[in-house]
Formats: sequence, structure tokens, C-alpha cells
Amino acid sequence: MKRILIGLIVAAVLAAGGWFGFNLYVQHRATAEVEAAFEQMRKQGGKASHGKVAFDLPTRTLTIEDIAVEPGKETQAQIRIAAIKGTGVRQIDETRFSADDIDITGVEVMLDQIGAAKLKLAYKIPQLVVRDYAGPIHAGQVPADGSLVDMYRYVLGQYASVVASSLTAPTLTMSFDSGAAAGSGEVRYSGLAIQNLKHGKVDAMKADRAAISVDVKQPGKPDKLTGEMSNIIVNDFDATAILAMFDPQTASDDSYRRIYRQVSAGPYALKSAQGMRVDIDGVVMEDIAVQPSKFRLADMFAALPQDQSAPPTPAQARELLEKLAGFYEGLRIGKAEIGKMSVGTPQGTATVNAIRYRDGELAVEGVDTPSPQGQFKMERFALKSFSLPNLMRWAAGLTTPGRAPSPDQMLGLFGVLAGAEIKGVTAPFKSTRKLVTIDTLSLDWGQLVGSIPSKAHAVAKFVTPTDPSDPKQIPLIASGIDKLAIDLDLGAAWTESSNSFALTPATLDIGGIARAQLRIALGNVPREVFSADPAQLMGQAARIEAGTLEFSLRDSGLIDLVVAQFSRMQNVSREVARQALVESIRAKREQIASANPDAQTAVDAVVRFVETPGQTLSIKLSPRAKAPLMQLMQLLQADPQSALAQFRIETSTGL
Repeated sequence: MKRILIGLIVAAVLAAGGWFGFNLYVQHRATAEVEAAFEQMRKQGGKASHGKVAFDLPTRTLTIEDIAVEPGKETQAQIRIAAIKGTGVRQIDETRFSADDIDITGVEVMLDQIGAAKLKLAYKIPQLVVRDYAGPIHAGQVPADGSLVDMYRYVLGQYASVVASSLTAPTLTMSFDSGAAAGSGEVRYSGLAIQNLKHGKVDAMKADRAAISVDVKQPGKPDKLTGEMSNIIVNDFDATAILAMFDPQTASDDSYRRIYRQVSAGPYALKSAQGMRVDIDGVVMEDIAVQPSKFRLADMFAALPQDQSAPPTPAQARELLEKLAGFYEGLRIGKAEIGKMSVGTPQGTATVNAIRYRDGELAVEGVDTPSPQGQFKMERFALKSFSLPNLMRWAAGLTTPGRAPSPDQMLGLFGVLAGAEIKGVTAPFKSTRKLVTIDTLSLDWGQLVGSIPSKAHAVAKFVTPTDPSDPKQIPLIASGIDKLAIDLDLGAAWTESSNSFALTPATLDIGGIARAQLRIALGNVPREVFSADPAQLMGQAARIEAGTLEFSLRDSGLIDLVVAQFSRMQNVSREVARQALVESIRAKREQIASANPDAQTAVDAVVRFVETPGQTLSIKLSPRAKAPLMQLMQLLQADPQSALAQFRIETSTGL
């Protein structure tokens, strides 16, 4: 029995010695592995150091303290970490390892002299917890030159090589300093979390809150901005799409790669020390994608001015806008929306219900803002087929040193947009208490020939008070008309196959007075007439031929208005005034009829129209033969009767 007992004691001692020996061996091996990884960074030209390394075998816990890294040959970046503690650490194979949990404390990242603006950035994360981690044992090759683009590519490459079920950080503080040029400040995030990180793709990222504080350097009185944003959420983020923008092998890739499925945040509040305040309910953006062949960040950074001390010359500004336009052609946003927004100023509070962008349409809805004359309200303002790259190119074309923009350059705006629309406006009328109300103002165009549209459609529906300061409106006011309701619908289009142009139809309805409709057709309209060159325009216009003209006028008070005005001028009764107008029209009957027999019936129709209010007068002019438009217009000025003789005239009246 004694021998057995002694044997057990000896075995226990040997086992304990073996255990401690193996533990020391594992500790030594872990330290060696860590040191090898740091030595690799040092061999690549960087600086890397660490403090105590410990490994606990039962819990497979690896701890590394006091980490300091300066990657690259230039000290543009510094990384400090108080400690990294990994629990459940296991080696998957020769190149990768996993850990149940990784607890990182005291993280500080400092970036100095970033970009042409020499921006300084600093990130601080007191604690970062990673669950179910798997990644490479050794970091990849650190960029030798330490450029910003290479550092971005390196960091994203490392990010895309790891897997984790979650990353959480109670706080993250980002501070920046751009020197005397723009100012400095910080953004403090709280409640950060990342769910399901796998090879550069993330299911969801969120931050509960972001507190903002910025000192603004500006001429005159410096300002301080403070604010807060809540509920920052990113769904379906893909870092590999960003990596593609740096990869030389994707330089010809014209496909779109989605970076974000959805980004949302809000509510958001920002206030200025000078009294301004902005409140936004929320912001949402969806389906943000890039085209690697165009949206290349390295080229964009290279295009930015390197010297910020002097403003760019007009030529440099134009070149920069052209390059940026090319870059932004590679950015696509499926949908963007800013929720209800209010802006408080010492003059009052302005509100906007929503700003929306979708399918090329940029719309502002629900505007309510004070103005010096009173409150201004608008239901909707929209720009159709809005293109930021096209707008930048158009703006670049206007910056010609020492020369005003040419007409052709100004007309280039038609290529930036395809239309505009305003609805539901209520605005003060001058300094009176009366209001102008706009139901609809819209203008659409298309079929550009060069920079000029060959197709357009305009609609205007609004009510405006009559203006006593306008002499032309005095007769209206004297007749008791205190407002004008205008309803205009105008469409025009050129057809290249037939070289024809038609105004079909132009309708003007002045509420309570009259409704007019005009239809004009022109023939032999060449493509070359759509030119901003006056000489070319006039030369080609000589080929245009007059076509059919149709005009109708519906009387709903116009004739009585004219009669009343004539009555006041002549100081006679309205019946006498009406008869005098009829007689003056009939007096010209024979004179007009001598040039064109059809004019007799036209005069008779006008007489009936004046005699019997509430009728519709219709006139149709058809050319008897080919009639060059320019010659006809010259003849109309010199000899109206001869010009009228070129047409057949059809007239009618009716209720």
C-alpha cells in the first residue's frame, strides 16, 4: 500500500511539473508568436512595440498590453492600445486563428497631415468587445509609402479578412483639427454595435447617439456648432465594393456595386452660438452603389488642390469641376429623403416637411417660412431628371476668365434638367395684405437639338390680386375685378421626320373674363434653326413656311369689360358705347374685304361677337400657297391687308 501511495505522489508531482512546464512552454510560444508579428511590422518600415504578453492555458486566454504601432515609413498614423485580451483562442490553421471573445481597451488612433488640407484626426475607443472572432494570424503587408489611399486599401483589406458575430463599443470619439482654415471639433458616438461581420460584409451597424461639437473659423465672428443625432443605423454594408474602387484590376468595371442597402438617422438637432437652430426628424438613404471604372477615390484625392493657401484660378476650378463630375457619374443613390426640418433664426422659424430624391427627381415639400412681406408657403417644388454630374459640367463651362457666358453656355442648363414644377404656393403680394396663390407652375422640355429643346410643355394656374400701381390694370379695378385667375396650358413640338413645328394648342383662361386658345403650325422647319448662333438662326428661319393658324376666344366678361371702359372714356351709356364699337368695326369692313373677300365674313362674326356677350369667336387662317414666314412677318408690318390676303379665312360664332 505504501508503495502505491508513494507512486501516486510521484506521479502527481511529475504531472504537476509537466503541467507547469507545458504552460510555461505555451506562454513562451505565445510570446514568440506575438513578437514575430510585431517584428514583421518593423521589417516593413513601421514601428511596433508591446508590453507584457500572457497566456492562460485552461481558459486559452491571451493578453497583450501596451501596444504601440506606427505603420509605414512616414509617421502619418499612430495606434495605441492599452490591452488586448482574447478568450478561447485557438489556431484554425497555419494562417488563421479564432477567439470566443476579444476585449480591447484604450484604443487610440491618430492620423496626421491627411490630404491637401493637412487634416488631423484622432479616434478614441475606451473599450471594444468582439464575439466569435476569426481572422489571420499575421497582418498583411503594410504600405511602404504610407499614403492615404494605400492606408485606406490596407485597412479595408484587413477588415475584409475577418469574421465576427458582433462588435460593441460603449463610446467612440472622433476629433479633428483643420487648423486656421476651417476649424476643429469632435463627434462622440455612444452605443455602437456591429452585427454579423463576414469578409467585409455587415448585416447591420448602429449607434444610439452622436454628440457633435465644432468650432467654426470664419471671417468676422467665429461660431460654435453643437448638436445631437440619434438612432444611426446602417443595413447591409459591403466593404468589398469600396475596395473595388482602389483595385487597378477594376478600372474598366462599368457595373454598379452596392455599398449600403440603407442608411438612416434621426432625429437630429444642431444649434449655433449665434442663434440659429436646425431640427430634422430623420434622414434615409437607400441603395448606394458605385461604379469602379468611374468612382475611383485615388483619382479623386489626386485631383484635389494640393495648395490650400491660395484660391484656385478659374481654369483650375473648371478643371476640378470637370473631374469631379466624372467621378460622381460613378455614384448612384436609389432613394434619399430628409424628414421634417425646421430652421430657427432671429427672424422666425422656417419649416420644410420633406426633401426627397428618387429616380432623378429632386423635390422639396411643405415649405413654410417667414419673409419681410409675410409668410410664404409652398406645397411642392421639384426638379425633374436632376443630374449632379451634368450640373457640375454646366457650371464648369460657365467659368471662362474675362468673358461672360455665351447664350449657348446658358442654354446648357436645359441639358442638366428636364423640367421643373411648383405647386400650392401662397405668398404675400408686394407690401399689401393680399396673397398670390399658385396652384401649378410646371415646365417640361426634351428632344434637345444641341443645347436647345425642340419639345416643351408649360402649365400655369394661379390667382393674383390686381395691382392699382399698374396703369394697364386700372380698367379691371374700375370694373370691380380685384383679382385675376390665370390658367395657361402651352405645348409645342418639332417633328424631324416632317420638318414641322406645332403649337398644339396654347390655352389661356383668365377667370371671369375670357378663355383664348391658339393653334399654330409651321412647315419646312430645318434642324439647323435650333441654334444659339443668331446668324445661323436668322439664316435658317428664312426657310420656314407659315401653316394653319386657329384662334378661338370664349367671352365670359371681356366684352362687357371693354364696353364699360369705352363707356367711361366717352361718357356715354353702355348700350351707346357697344353700338359705337360695332359701328367702328363695320366701318373697316369694306377696306379689309377689298384685299380678301373672306374678311367680310370675319368682320361680321366679330360684330356678332361684340353685340351678343357670352359667345365663342373662332377664326381659322389657312395659307393659299407656300408663304415664307419671315417675308410674311415683314409684309404684315408694311402692308397688313396684303399679308391677310395670303390666307383663306374661316370664322364662326356660337354660344
